[in-house]
Amino acid sequence: MSDFLHHILAFDADSPLLFTQFYFWAFFALVFAVFALIMEAVPDRLGNKKLHLRNIYLFFVSWFFYYKTSGLFLLILAFITLSDWLIAGRIKSAITHQKIPIAKLWLTLSVVIDLSLLFYFKYAYFFTNVINDFLGTDVRVFDIFAYIGNGFAQAGRFSVDTIILPVGISFYIFQVISYTCDVFRGRIQPVKNILDFGFYVSFFPQLVAGPIVRAEEFIPQLYKPYRLSRRWFGIAVFWIINGLAKKIIMSDYLAVNLIDRVFDNPLLFSGFENLFAVFAYSLQVYADFSGYTDIAIGVAMLMGFYLPMNFNSPYKSQTPQEFWRRWHMSLGRWLKTYLYIPLGGNRTIFGFKVKKLWAANFNSFITQVLGGLWHGASWNFVLWGAINGAGMIVEKIWREWNWHIRFAAMTLLTFCLCALDYIFNLPVWRMFAVWAAIVWVGTAIRYIYYLCQGADNKFTKAMATAWAIVQTFTFITFTRLFFRSSSNLDPATANEVAWATAKNMVNQIGGAWENAVILPFLWEYRWVVAMFVAGMVIHWLPTDWKRRYRLWFSAMPLWLMVMIVCLAIIVIYQFVTADMQPFIYFQF
Repeated sequence: MSDFLHHILAFDADSPLLFTQFYFWAFFALVFAVFALIMEAVPDRLGNKKLHLRNIYLFFVSWFFYYKTSGLFLLILAFITLSDWLIAGRIKSAITHQKIPIAKLWLTLSVVIDLSLLFYFKYAYFFTNVINDFLGTDVRVFDIFAYIGNGFAQAGRFSVDTIILPVGISFYIFQVISYTCDVFRGRIQPVKNILDFGFYVSFFPQLVAGPIVRAEEFIPQLYKPYRLSRRWFGIAVFWIINGLAKKIIMSDYLAVNLIDRVFDNPLLFSGFENLFAVFAYSLQVYADFSGYTDIAIGVAMLMGFYLPMNFNSPYKSQTPQEFWRRWHMSLGRWLKTYLYIPLGGNRTIFGFKVKKLWAANFNSFITQVLGGLWHGASWNFVLWGAINGAGMIVEKIWREWNWHIRFAAMTLLTFCLCALDYIFNLPVWRMFAVWAAIVWVGTAIRYIYYLCQGADNKFTKAMATAWAIVQTFTFITFTRLFFRSSSNLDPATANEVAWATAKNMVNQIGGAWENAVILPFLWEYRWVVAMFVAGMVIHWLPTDWKRRYRLWFSAMPLWLMVMIVCLAIIVIYQFVTADMQPFIYFQF
């Protein structure tokens, strides 16, 4: 019995609480049963006391969840919670007494504390490597928290030579920054009860991988009565099943059966196989991350809390800018509110007034670069962010040009890239030259339609939209090459390994293709190809269709819903792999 309780209550690094494990759903069933008991047994006349009891209960549940996920890193979460709660109170007090400079100092202190912890745990290896490469030194990382822990526990219990990234730290750090900033701006009042604030910071469905919930979106919900209609219950169940299917059936299947193999050893696969793996990864990362947030939204909804939408069919986007409005929307809103606008938005660069287009392009580029660095501590992530930022700038400039300039610019670019390929005969230039030639063909066709005044009929508009979606998807997929090659790596060796992987894949994709390999690959990996095609078709279904079958599911009789859920679980279980694949964004 003691061994069983130890397994249930103690932290096990090899068995964290994941949405894809039976253990989590047993945990949630118990949590929800007690939650329902509180909601039903406690009289409504107690009002705020009932809500306070609910919040306290879910606060401790969330801390237990994080402990089971991250062990003693719970102490970091506790410190962040306490410090920002106290500082927010000081900020409000200073503003009330019209001491704005004092309030700014407290806000600065809060941001410095939060970002210092994030930089230490997430970027220690990265900046240490940069310093060593630049100065030729041999500086090594040192885990000060492990050293302090050894002072309280037996010596040597914690390793001081390795810094481990706490799960979810990027997400809850951004949440508390939004809280203190919103208190300073007067958008919200500081939370008086630290347990309520701790509940906001650590709410377990979205704690470790988002969505990033801004204080003004969530804190008011702490004091609203619990409501869950029959229809909302059905929609919550739909989101949970939908998320599990995305993660286990689609994401994990693609990863285990193709993507991981190619990215681990790109030189063992042909150029076509590398290219297909990169496109498949675009679908994998979407299914994985949106699957997590679907589950988080559904679980939170069952408890009466509503998390913001995080994805809106991003691969339907016609431009890179539209893509980033549809992808990881909570992060995009956070970066816009707390980084892009403070940088100057479309008004200033470093405080100097310039043309709106210049300011918007410069500040959006910096935001994308820092957003790339937020995802991971390697130059590949920085490059990934920079390419996305450059793509957004090019798209904005492209829209400002008329069709004559567009066609001339695309012709010149294609000629230059083909010339570089001919002169240097390198795979990277060949890959860019082929891509530019394909884009040139599409541009030429649209230019001809423009000259013939035939671009206003429905067919040409539909073709133009489809072409724009394909172009954007291809561009985003290319950037994923640098994103994926930097993922799942030891921070100590991330830069070197990530760059080697990306370079090898570019060389394979841009090298000579063996046409005889393509058909055998399509046959050997026919189920992977079928899964990819099915995933993209479902993704591109009209939004109204998806809304209708969500509402249809939520409105069906309960007995039929139970049968469909049971059938879905049986099907999902058939795709479960021997080694459960962690959610990709856990590492961020």
